[in-house]
Amino acid sequence: MPASRPPGTRPAGAFTLIELLVVIAIIGILAAMLLPSLATAKESARRIACLNGVRQLGMSLTMYADDNQGEFPHRGFPLWMDRLQTYYQNLNILRCPSDIEQPTLKITPNMAASEAPRSYVINGFSDYFEATLEPTNYIAYQNYGYYHGLKPSVIKYPTETITFGEKLFTSGHVHMDFFQGNGNDIDELDQTRHGAGKNTLGGGSNFAFADGSARMLKSGRSIYPVNLWAVTDAYRVNNATLVKP
Repeated sequence: MPASRPPGTRPAGAFTLIELLVVIAIIGILAAMLLPSLATAKESARRIACLNGVRQLGMSLTMYADDNQGEFPHRGFPLWMDRLQTYYQNLNILRCPSDIEQPTLKITPNMAASEAPRSYVINGFSDYFEATLEPTNYIAYQNYGYYHGLKPSVIKYPTETITFGEKLFTSGHVHMDFFQGNGNDIDELDQTRHGAGKNTLGGGSNFAFADGSARMLKSGRSIYPVNLWAVTDAYRVNNATLVKP
């Protein structure tokens, strides 16, 4: 017959309720400490995927120019998403993984790329066309009726001239144009999609450049101290935002 336990003792290897509660509390504290790190790691992965996507768009733009008399797609229809699709192929590239609340914008009916969720705008190079076109053609350009795109050979600073950037998820804009509103570089771009915080002083966004490269710039650095969307020297300096980020 097994020996009976003295009153008030517990079986060997058993836990008291207090001990279980302490363990649960420790697990909760550790989980709370790890969650921010996990969230940061996930966002880092999304940012890298986004950067790879915008880089592929930049490469598609270069290949398009090679096949089309050395010109980028003109500002008109079919839109750049459809014109470049042969080169980037996968429509998922048009959407940044960090762009969670992405609506579908049906800009050009029955054109798959135009109807796909999209996180990016292409540079409309409006400062160059304003400086080089006579008034009638410039008006046609503004109204999607000028059928020549920019020749990349005219870009003086290809490593510092943006071709694609991340737009606000609510924006339906296709091109970055200086002549609309306060300028699309101010009104339509998301400067803080990636990184810590969604405010004017934190985070950054991904951009593709005319030399085929892509990188993330901190908030505001695409337009200050030099406006990297501009081709002409006058716009690069005089059209830069006056508010230091």
